[in-house]
Amino acid sequence: MQDDATTKRLYWHSRRGMWELDLLLIPFLEHRYPQLDEADKARYQALIDQEDQDLFIWLMRRDWPSDPELRRIVQMIVDYAETTSNAQYRTL
Repeated sequence: MQDDATTKRLYWHSRRGMWELDLLLIPFLEHRYPQLDEADKARYQALIDQEDQDLFIWLMRRDWPSDPELRRIVQMIVDYAETTSNAQYRTL
């Protein structure tokens, strides 16, 4: 289990300053990330180290990452956003 400092770091690194990215990353981090296995948590951590322009293109489904590890976590975030009530997005 990750410590509180790691969770806080992930939260602040997930806040990108781009509304569209925040709307996808923050709810996923808060509601889905804690249930991920360690490999998928590592994929998420690798994903948030990517450039905002790349994240935007991937999360808006304009293209997919060439790295299959990143592609997996991007797909999980997109699927979560598409299958979840939008009520949680109103608090951002």
